[in-house]
Amino acid sequence: MSMGDFKEKGKIQETPFGYTMSLIGGKWKMLILYLLAENQPVRFNEMKRRIGAITFKTLSSQLKEMEADGLVRRKEYPQIPPKVEYSLTHKAETLLPVLEQLCDWGEKNRNN
Repeated sequence: MSMGDFKEKGKIQETPFGYTMSLIGGKWKMLILYLLAENQPVRFNEMKRRIGAITFKTLSSQLKEMEADGLVRRKEYPQIPPKVEYSLTHKAETLLPVLEQLCDWGEKNRNN
């Protein structure tokens, strides 16, 4: 499929591209995927610390959305204090080649 395939009339969110962007679009989701790909499993507070500027509320809501979309697995351990770890699902792991391509593009074009 090429970008030209999206020139048909209709709503872009109904295309495969629109579906993909609904799962990974926005300011934080790709950063979360990248972090998990490099370090999984990751605990919530560690993720917050590594990402930086994201608020606890935003990180929590992004992770809940990604879990509902089948991209993130949440594992809760029954202990005190509570321990929760996040990792990528198989579905999310199939996105990693795309993330690699984006990293390659950034490396080639960062200083241009």
